[in-house]
Amino acid sequence: MDFYDVVIVGGGHNGLVAATYLAQAGMSTLVLEQQPHTGGAAVSQQVFPGVDARLSRYSYLVSLLPDKIVADLGLSLELRSRAVASYTPVRRSGRDVGLMVERPEGAATRESFARLTGSDAEYDAWTAFYGAVGTLAEAIAPTLLEPLQSASALRSRVDPALWDELIERPFGESVERRFTDDTVRGVVATDSVIGTFAGLHDPSLIQNRCFLYHLIGNGTGEWRVPVGGMGAVTDALAAAARRAGASLITNASVTSVEVDGVRGSVTWLGGDGERSVDCSYVLANVAPATLDTLRGREVSVKPEGSQLKINLLLSRLPALRSGDDPTRAFAGTFHIDEDYTQLETAYRSAAGGTLPAVPPSEVYCHSLTDPSILSPDLIASGHHTLTVFGVHFPARLFASDNESARAEATRRTLAGLESYLAEPLADCIAHDADGNPCIEAKTPYDIEESVGMPGGHIFHGDLQWPWSTDDTTIGRWGTETDTANLLICGSGARRGGAVSGLGGHNAAMTILTR
Repeated sequence: MDFYDVVIVGGGHNGLVAATYLAQAGMSTLVLEQQPHTGGAAVSQQVFPGVDARLSRYSYLVSLLPDKIVADLGLSLELRSRAVASYTPVRRSGRDVGLMVERPEGAATRESFARLTGSDAEYDAWTAFYGAVGTLAEAIAPTLLEPLQSASALRSRVDPALWDELIERPFGESVERRFTDDTVRGVVATDSVIGTFAGLHDPSLIQNRCFLYHLIGNGTGEWRVPVGGMGAVTDALAAAARRAGASLITNASVTSVEVDGVRGSVTWLGGDGERSVDCSYVLANVAPATLDTLRGREVSVKPEGSQLKINLLLSRLPALRSGDDPTRAFAGTFHIDEDYTQLETAYRSAAGGTLPAVPPSEVYCHSLTDPSILSPDLIASGHHTLTVFGVHFPARLFASDNESARAEATRRTLAGLESYLAEPLADCIAHDADGNPCIEAKTPYDIEESVGMPGGHIFHGDLQWPWSTDDTTIGRWGTETDTANLLICGSGARRGGAVSGLGGHNAAMTILTR
């Protein structure tokens, strides 16, 4: 075809969501993806040569994807709950202990808090805080699939004091006021700095926004494991888009986007050379900075990602110094050196231009909840995956020598994990067909090179409040640009970030409700 109703630039999950809604509505839709496959950063891949394990290489858990989108698009998808919410190994007064937060919480979790802190006070504060956060999540989650509302309208639906605490004041104030234990404070605070480089008292409140997005998914904030790996999510979306009638072209590197408010034109390079197609609408499932480049505009602010992603395959789960069962400890989010003071110390170090000496990170084991990503032989021999996400690793730390800085950051991060183990980590790491340890590390620069996210920023830019902060945008969808027929449908949309489908849904609704 030489003309489509809609051309979508980028075949990541949001682009596939938008394509399916639009094609279901009868609009001719074309998706162009530069990679050999759709899915963007939400894919499953065999990372280690000769090893039959399909890892969720970049994105790895699902929370913000609304159940309504899954139902609307008829997705064949299983999201499985983890038995454990989190585990935090701690060394105090010569003792190795662990803070275990089970799902659902109950007597065992209360006892774990008491063992660590010496009383029930922190657990009571914990349940009160997350109970209050739950009311906020229940109020905000349904609005994510609706036109933007005003902040005042949402504030009127919740406890105004809670709103002011979590939305108007730096998140660090809330954590310090509600909790006294350094470890408990850190476990709460870590959700505010995932992929976000900020101090807990940052006046921009970007840390508050990050925390909010991590706690509002489907009104519960639960992060679930996609059975079959993250690629199962985007494979289901691609299948749904094709069923609806959308056309998907891979190995299509878009080189320019032109729009005038009424018509658009997209040009790309593929296996058969340069091609162009005209359309009524262009949807950009790329970062706003990338879209600027495609439009021939200067990029005003390039995003800066902040994380170190390490994928490992283990021949067995390591024993813990605390004596706790590793099949329980690694089943949820395993916090490493994420005490409140450690988070702030690491931030100050990175802000000063040096790698954190003790990097905070968190780990989880996909294969404990979903062994299907491993071959039967690997399952039978006790192999497991580990995903490590290091925080406060901004791209600037890798700018002068990415390879050397990556190696040192990886060494320090894995040393942090090993400090809580009762055996050397190296003894547990599997080897690939070439005899190399099954370890893969990705800095922001590596992520930019691999999947095209500018600066390696996993959210395409700083997260925004999921409501209107300008009266002129109330009633809009948060996907609009300066040109009527050009929309942002990716993580750079107002309610973007994570594997949510929100940007794709809301861009489609921007068109379908006009």
